[in-house]
Amino acid sequence: MPKGLLTYTGIFSRPDFRHAFEGSSQYVATDDIKLAVNAAMTLERPLLIKGEPGTGKTMLAEEVAGALGMPLQWHIKSTTEAQQGLYEYDTVSRLRDSQLGDERVKEICNYIVKGVLWQAFEADQQAVLLTDEIDKADTEFPDDLLRELDRMEFYVYETRELVKAKHRPLVITTSNNEKELPDAFLRRCCFHYIKFPDASTRISSKCISRISARTC
Repeated sequence: MPKGLLTYTGIFSRPDFRHAFEGSSQYVATDDIKLAVNAAMTLERPLLIKGEPGTGKTMLAEEVAGALGMPLQWHIKSTTEAQQGLYEYDTVSRLRDSQLGDERVKEICNYIVKGVLWQAFEADQQAVLLTDEIDKADTEFPDDLLRELDRMEFYVYETRELVKAKHRPLVITTSNNEKELPDAFLRRCCFHYIKFPDASTRISSKCISRISARTC
């Protein structure tokens, strides 16, 4: 287990422990996976999912998002910056509109593009935020989001606006272990390592697929 990550000792004994995720018709969740997801929801911490490619890390996040009713995905590229998750100021469009005499240029808010974190913060119900393959981004990327994830707020300097989360989103992060993640980020996460399914899990998966297709 990566250094500093939160374990689940005694989580069952907490009076606020939430049994929200129990798997789905498309995904056979082991008890360990259910515990990891529900512990992250109860403790209000990001859930870091690691495992070999093809073990279903992203699919797990999608199934959890579907079960909670509001999926929000953010696929990370090697060039992704944390600021893009908050918002972006479209200076090029504003310059073009000013040259064309467009009245919109008088309001800078017309050129603020909301990122997925902003969308999750202003959602009327709890959202699920998937930061997929975070190890593909720059090394500083996870640290750059620590303040926003801790405080559930951020400041938009262009409009002098403080954006606060209506509901704390469930943040699910996946990693293929291509890069080591910063210790400060790891200490804030719940952690689960997905192994390749054993024989009993594969049999259960086949059964569920057949039942869904009404062939057994």
